[in-house]
Amino acid sequence: MTKSVQKRKNKLRIKRKRRVRGKIRGTETLPRVSVFKSNRYFYAQAIDDDKGVTLAYADGAKMGVKSNKEDVKKLAQSFASQLKEKGIEVIVFDRNGYLYHGVVASFADALRENGIKF
Repeated sequence: MTKSVQKRKNKLRIKRKRRVRGKIRGTETLPRVSVFKSNRYFYAQAIDDDKGVTLAYADGAKMGVKSNKEDVKKLAQSFASQLKEKGIEVIVFDRNGYLYHGVVASFADALRENGIKF
């Protein structure tokens, strides 16, 4: 990919991110789960926007899992158990401007399989 194509893709992702973030908000009882993916790793965090704190997080780099569909399911299982320990069963999913397919969709489906509702 050339640099101009990558710049355009990043601008479009930021545009989608801002549009979605204007509509959703996380609270202590209904946190916003934001995801970030790089070419190597996948990250997720549950955020309480009222207080501005992170309630739980999952770091693919620390767990040693890559950013692919199979490994993201392991990360989602770990993240779901953290959320359940905090007493969180329902979340608001923030895909952070990424399109809902591939790794992001696999992570969301794995969260649902592990008992997290959204």
